[in-house]
Amino acid sequence: MSKVKVIIDSTVYLPEEYIKNLDIDVIPLHVIWGDEIYRDGVDLLPDEFYRRLPDAKVMPTTSQPSPKEFMSLYEKYLAEGRDILSIHISSQMSGTVDSAVQAKAHLHADNIEVIDSEFTTLGTAFQAIAAAKAAKEGASLAECLEIAKKIRSNTQIYFLVDTLEFLKRGGRIGGATALLGSALNLKPILYVKEGKIEAYGKVRTMKKALARIIEIFENQVGNKKPIYVGISHATAPENAAWLKAEIQKRFKETDFIEFIESELSPVIGTHAGPGTVALNFATME
Repeated sequence: MSKVKVIIDSTVYLPEEYIKNLDIDVIPLHVIWGDEIYRDGVDLLPDEFYRRLPDAKVMPTTSQPSPKEFMSLYEKYLAEGRDILSIHISSQMSGTVDSAVQAKAHLHADNIEVIDSEFTTLGTAFQAIAAAKAAKEGASLAECLEIAKKIRSNTQIYFLVDTLEFLKRGGRIGGATALLGSALNLKPILYVKEGKIEAYGKVRTMKKALARIIEIFENQVGNKKPIYVGISHATAPENAAWLKAEIQKRFKETDFIEFIESELSPVIGTHAGPGTVALNFATME
């Protein structure tokens, strides 16, 4: 058992094999749907969430874990004598980091580090995976923290949504407000910058938008290999598969540190909406 325990939140929606093999724990955010409160990825899984969403009379909302929930999880690992690296969704998108910081303060624990990933979904995953791998090899908490920060500084997420209405409704639209009211046949390309969602541009069709994301990806990566790559989507398997196939045409298997595929969790789906597809990547420099 490694000395450092890496904790992420459910918005990462990291495939189970990574959770198990790298000894990562997950704290769920909440989906509030009418009178029901669900733990993201525990009580409510993507298949059921996206099946129910189109016919819902009341739209779901979300909330972060409470400081008390973080304290309970932290206390479990502190009792085992472990240090904790807690890596979470951008503080510009959620109050999750704030809850974690409050929990650390209440526990007066110097061996807990909370890091704002400045991303979400698989953009956060790369930081957690790199830190957890280092922890398994005996790295200290300080070393794991620096590794996560280095990955963070080299991470990018570009994504497409079927409609901006979900981002607008949830207040997560950020700098993409400029694209509201665009013609229906224009597809916005969005990205995450300094923890916020910003508009990169817009093209006329989904196919052209996907091709543009691949072009951006190739230009940004250049010769900085090997790389982390993650493709995540909400009810957009064909577009996700197209991205994967195009990347595999252009890169060798040895060019990837990790190539991860995942659905978007119900919490992220609440704000991004069905039809979203994202390309997440991180270089080592």
